[in-house]
Amino acid sequence: MQRIEGQSCTPQGRYTLQPCRYSSEDILFCIDSDSESLVEMKVTGPNGRPITRLDSIKQSIILFINAKLSINPDHRFAFASLSKSASWLRKEFSSEVDSAMAAFRGLSVDSSSGHADLTQLFRIAAHEAKKSRAQNRILRVILIYCRSSIQPQYQWPANQKLFTFDVIYLHDKPGPDNCPQKVYDALVDALEQVTEYEGYILESGQGMTRVLFRYMCMLLSHPQQRCVQDNIDIPKSLVKKSPTVDSAQGEENVTVLSMQ
Repeated sequence: MQRIEGQSCTPQGRYTLQPCRYSSEDILFCIDSDSESLVEMKVTGPNGRPITRLDSIKQSIILFINAKLSINPDHRFAFASLSKSASWLRKEFSSEVDSAMAAFRGLSVDSSSGHADLTQLFRIAAHEAKKSRAQNRILRVILIYCRSSIQPQYQWPANQKLFTFDVIYLHDKPGPDNCPQKVYDALVDALEQVTEYEGYILESGQGMTRVLFRYMCMLLSHPQQRCVQDNIDIPKSLVKKSPTVDSAQGEENVTVLSMQ
């Protein structure tokens, strides 16, 4: 790629983009298994069955994996859960969608978590990141966190950044019994402490499945190709427009466009 500047008072400049190789990803999903993952969303499933955050998280991960493999079938995925600490659901990284389904079958909700320590998750990620690098790959952790009043804790050296860290935070509205802003701030601090490439943190207290799915689609972006999060301008809003009609035309000639 090159760009030649047009006529101006400055000399012509020539810019070239050097070719580079982007590494395939090993992506570790860590799913919050606290009881707040069972909070119902504002939509229902077939036959009016309630859909929980956990249901939506599973669906969104399947969407993500299928889309990511369509981009590059060499990406691989593994799964962990977060209770008081992190533990493996499926340790082997795989490019098979069925591996996600197998991991979900091993996921159980812990109603007595009490607190969340991310230290073990970061230790696991750092260990796996070294293995990924040995294969010319990179590791990314995607944490999906659901607790509205429990700030995550961790211990991690500031100069050790071996993997990219993304967070999706689903929470309740602020109230006497929760403090989602403080939890969000703690997640931001953790992200800035550990992430190698630009990590994204996306939050929602709306309880809308489509918001979660949109966030998952945003996380399809490869860490080595990202802009900083403040510069993200997607998704673009769709503005409903009607065609301009000449005032001399009658109403019978007016065509109205609608977006379904």
